[in-house]
Amino acid sequence: MDQDSDASPDSPILIGGVEKREIVVVDYDPGWGAAYARHEAILRSALGSRLLSVDHVGSTSVPGLAAKPIIDIVLTVEDSAREEDYLPDLEAAGYVLRVREPRWHEHRMVRTPERDVHLHIFSLGCSEVARNRVFRDRLRSHPEDRQWYEVTKRRLAAQPWVDMNAYADAKSEVIERILAKAGWK
Repeated sequence: MDQDSDASPDSPILIGGVEKREIVVVDYDPGWGAAYARHEAILRSALGSRLLSVDHVGSTSVPGLAAKPIIDIVLTVEDSAREEDYLPDLEAAGYVLRVREPRWHEHRMVRTPERDVHLHIFSLGCSEVARNRVFRDRLRSHPEDRQWYEVTKRRLAAQPWVDMNAYADAKSEVIERILAKAGWK
């Protein structure tokens, strides 16, 4: 496992270390839904009944919303801390482990080698699964929030960032305000 030696014990463990990547937000691509469907089929085949739920989330799941061209998918398994129950099969299907966050909902993130799909893995009952769905659904049904979020993302993407996590953190206030409007507590 790679992690900076001065990182806090609460910090995510980034496999491969920090990656500086240009943040590019592009206009909505109607092909994103089909890309999600392809990966959903791969995931269902790889995990079978161990895949308890799978959802297309994030900006690429919202028709009309500009986004980084990365498909975000949330998977629910029985216990995300038990990597041996799912990770070997995801790796065999072509995904690569990128993040371990034992202290944040036992979150794991795997991605494609091309870095165009991120799979966020949580345990059954984790509130983050519902939170992602609520945010997605709010953006789908409220054009004013979708526009506000897009303007925020485009403004932030124009700034330099150490890594993608810093960009994501910068969007947090707007995300939390939209979630509050959706009734998320």
